[in-house]
Amino acid sequence: MRRRNVLLLALVTACGNEGTRPTATQTVLDSADQVLIGMTHYVTETGLQRARVRADTAYFFSATQSAEMRTVHITFYDVTGRETSTLTAHEGTYHWRTGDMEGRGSVVVVTKDGRTLKSEVMRYRQAGNEVSSDKAFVFEAPGGQHIEGEGFTSDPEFKNLVAKHPRGTGGQLRLPNQ
Repeated sequence: MRRRNVLLLALVTACGNEGTRPTATQTVLDSADQVLIGMTHYVTETGLQRARVRADTAYFFSATQSAEMRTVHITFYDVTGRETSTLTAHEGTYHWRTGDMEGRGSVVVVTKDGRTLKSEVMRYRQAGNEVSSDKAFVFEAPGGQHIEGEGFTSDPEFKNLVAKHPRGTGGQLRLPNQ
């Protein structure tokens, strides 16, 4: 009996040291309540369309009322329903309860009149109808205006952009009072 226990212990020990051990780790995306391929979602506020959110893939989580999206394209609309700007990003998060969104990875926003803002992260807060980032950004407008900074807050049309540590060239810049 003792010999059999030693043999069993040796066998268990030998098997435990070879190969890859399975892990109990589960990725966040594996726990999604729903997965949509080719998602389109319309965001409305008091019956008016404010944004159209599209993604190649979206992972919905009921507990946090959010969706993690891949290859994101968001079109923003003003209070009259007129398209104002579009955002593209590698990935993003959409909180459907609040309408807030975040784009991450090569985020580019282009307005209908040709202004462009680029950053690695950009957030949209529906309640305040504002776009912001705490990361470095580059803003370019027709007429040669070029602004760079360490973060910003703006309306979705980028008509009232407030930058942190701004530097730029061309056009007319209005700097805040210090």
